[in-house]
Amino acid sequence: MHDPAKAWDGEQVRKWLERRLEAAKLDQAAADRRGYDAQDDYDKAAAEEWVCRTLKTSDSTGEQAAFAGRIKALAAQEDYAATGIYDDARFHRNVRGYLRKLAKMTKANEGFEKTLRYQ
Repeated sequence: MHDPAKAWDGEQVRKWLERRLEAAKLDQAAADRRGYDAQDDYDKAAAEEWVCRTLKTSDSTGEQAAFAGRIKALAAQEDYAATGIYDDARFHRNVRGYLRKLAKMTKANEGFEKTLRYQ
């Protein structure tokens, strides 16, 4: 259960985004080394990197409502520009899935304290 009195910590969210961005880059490199069979893993890691990079560069992490609004705006987009991915449809599906995960975390205000690479 989460603590409803827990205050939003924008610095912790930025730190979490930075750590996930680093982990996504490492996951992409590992998938790239594995070759053709890991293209799905590469696109999934690229989607995570895209989302974390986009949210990290925005100024919306300071307030929970602003961050939730930014996630909602990204989820409403039709297209997500990225280069070097293998399958556009799979990449877009993974971006939307990752945005849903972040929306749930933001609404509950939990999960941002987990900064280990593997979650």
